[in-house]
Amino acid sequence: MIIDKVNARVFVFDAQGQLRGAAAALLGLAVGDVAVPGLGTRKLSSIRPEERVTQAGRFVASLDRDIHGEELLWVDYDSALSLHRVVKGQPKDRRAERLASPSPLDNRISFGCINVPVHFYEKVVSPSFTGTNGIVYILPETRSAREVFGSYDVQDPSRSQASGPSGEARAR
Repeated sequence: MIIDKVNARVFVFDAQGQLRGAAAALLGLAVGDVAVPGLGTRKLSSIRPEERVTQAGRFVASLDRDIHGEELLWVDYDSALSLHRVVKGQPKDRRAERLASPSPLDNRISFGCINVPVHFYEKVVSPSFTGTNGIVYILPETRSAREVFGSYDVQDPSRSQASGPSGEARAR
């Protein structure tokens, strides 16, 4: 799964890399890539608006149940980061309308969790993670990919092992 925070979209792929589905998502109210330490142990009412960040990173996720018995995808249990069906919330939140909006700026409303349409969760997310763990990449919006994922420059010649001195690919 790849979560693109800038465009407020979720993409789910199968084990062969084929796209299983994509949908809009609601994300944390605050822009940022790092969760506040200890956030997962706090009451929602104590979380200030500027702390409501959907953190970026690579996570091993699995299905489980919340305290109400509803299935969700735990992305990072320690920081209480999950992906779940959109919740109704307060009527003023207009969560369903936000999901349908063409502007990703309308999709910043949650405490940090990723909310997706019910149908997408039930038809794509849940079947994709049933009986297995999966990798979730949440793309950064304020930090570089190198900072978040420890990536490297693929153009760096010292990292290239697939081509010889003439630039021809070696047989493996």
